[in-house]
Amino acid sequence: MSKQTKSIVALAIFIVVVLILPGLAKAGSLEPSAPPGATMHTLEDIYNKIDSISTLYKALVEKTGQTTSYVTGDDGDLKKGVAWPNPRFTDNGNGTVTDNLTDLIWLKNANPCGPMNWYDAIAYCNSLASGTAGLTDGSVAGDWRLPNIKELQSLIDFGRYNPALPAGHPFTGVQSTGFYWSGTSSYDSVYAWRVAMYSGYVDNGLNKSSFSYSVWPVRGGN
Repeated sequence: MSKQTKSIVALAIFIVVVLILPGLAKAGSLEPSAPPGATMHTLEDIYNKIDSISTLYKALVEKTGQTTSYVTGDDGDLKKGVAWPNPRFTDNGNGTVTDNLTDLIWLKNANPCGPMNWYDAIAYCNSLASGTAGLTDGSVAGDWRLPNIKELQSLIDFGRYNPALPAGHPFTGVQSTGFYWSGTSSYDSVYAWRVAMYSGYVDNGLNKSSFSYSVWPVRGGN
């Protein structure tokens, strides 16, 4: 179950238990017969609970992975961000790997097709299905896609290089030379964003049609 789904379920349960059930129990009565007890809530209680649940919907930023500090107050010193789960990744044994931080499901083989231009990369990911690229997950064409730039960058451990991925990752075929395409276009229709897995370097890439980079399909996400 994705994090967003869990949040929606939690909110639904809260609404039923806190808002609807007490109202049904007091149907026909405009005033409570007694002060709020253990199973009743004041309006302030309800607002506080709604505020706490609303934090589940915030786009929280994860830690970078950098743990070495070069000056007081830098990222390696403060280590701000959402902590990575342990284990960070789960090998599903069917050609896929789940990132337990983002709930995204990645192809275990990080080099399933070799370098290709951006349009071919999009087409390849869209047509990917179980029975190819080592997949036995039951996926069908249309389940997979080229990751957007934030999804691709979410894999990066900025404290590591060659490749810049978290220690102990289960991926195979990671290309540390060259770049990986993202599905995110840049400032116009000609360019797209890309990530270098050697160092985690991100830029707006080159011409979608003229240059060939590696492809790393993903599925799931919100």
